Amino acid sequence: MNDQEVFEHLTRGTVETINSDDLRARLKDSRQSGRPLKIKAGFDPTAPDIHLGHCVLLQKLRQFQDFGHDVFFLIGDFTAQIGDPTGRDQLRSQMSLEAIAENAKTYKAQVFKILDEKKTKVVFNSSWLAQLSAQKILELTAFSTVAQMLARADFKKRFESAKEISILEFIYPLMQGFDSVHLQADVELGGSDQKFNLLMGRQLQQAFGQKPQVVMMTSLLEGTDGEKKMSKSLGNYIGINEPPAEIFGKVMSISDELMMRYYEVLTQRNLVEIKQLHPKEAKLQLGQEIVGQFYSQEKANQARREFEKVFSKGDVPENMIEYKVVAADEEIVDILVKNNLVASKSEARRLIMQGGVTMDGQRITDEHWQVKQGIVKVGKRRFLRISF
Repeated sequence: MNDQEVFEHLTRGTVETINSDDLRARLKDSRQSGRPLKIKAGFDPTAPDIHLGHCVLLQKLRQFQDFGHDVFFLIGDFTAQIGDPTGRDQLRSQMSLEAIAENAKTYKAQVFKILDEKKTKVVFNSSWLAQLSAQKILELTAFSTVAQMLARADFKKRFESAKEISILEFIYPLMQGFDSVHLQADVELGGSDQKFNLLMGRQLQQAFGQKPQVVMMTSLLEGTDGEKKMSKSLGNYIGINEPPAEIFGKVMSISDELMMRYYEVLTQRNLVEIKQLHPKEAKLQLGQEIVGQFYSQEKANQARREFEKVFSKGDVPENMIEYKVVAADEEIVDILVKNNLVASKSEARRLIMQGGVTMDGQRITDEHWQVKQGIVKVGKRRFLRISF
């Protein structure tokens, strides 16, 4: 690829780059000098599983790796103790060190389904942030003002509605920014909701006499509901450690419009060619593509065959029941009764025990099974599409 093609490849799926000219210049200088750029993305281990929402950034890191740049996968085990205030409308409860450490282990194990392990530098920000003296932290706080913090949209909203904001939350963007100073990052990647934190990295680098990093922001990936940001707490996520059939089934449950978003930010497929396919075939290929990223191509093909065997030969009726879950603690037995798919709870339990209830081709074996988004099949001819 020439310089322009590399730039276009790396910026595909991004919503803003600060600034594009600087990125072009750094890429050109790196090619001419042979010095790889330092690319950074941070992930606070606040939950044990990585989902497709995280993969938007992971895919972008992998692209930089493929062009020979140094990638720092930063696990924010120190900043997780503070809690990122981004998008929060109230104080975040503090996590225990034990939970953070356990989640960090799972992150480290999962990311290499996407990143090249041999080319990835996994770093924990506790290794430098925990060493900062009180004096150093006081010096960092001098680089920002209360007015600047309160200008941040989520802080401003909370302040105006008289909701509490802790001093600790003001410290968070400074800590994330200092990560960039410590690593001397050339480029930092983050979601569009992270703009304030990412710009703080530029601000602190400049204060410490470094060249401010390029900031590349990706759009937030909508969950399977097509509305809200993908999140495990909302139940609209697709986890990369889930079984192939479950990942495939969840992909097949998304809308055609959302399908194209997933293609753009999660794959390198030619979007013009994808739009020429029948939507159903395009979605089937998307399911294969995503499963294949985390498992083998054989597993991806098998997931497609299993799905088509169950759903693609006229088995799913046109009038399939649609049900939107309101309460996260709703159980499958109650949902089946409520939608008249069974006559009673006892019949629902009996069918579950006999293996007569499946979700996206996978048997539901527990009447207290945690409800997820997808297509439930009861017996041979009764279907229910669950969404959140």
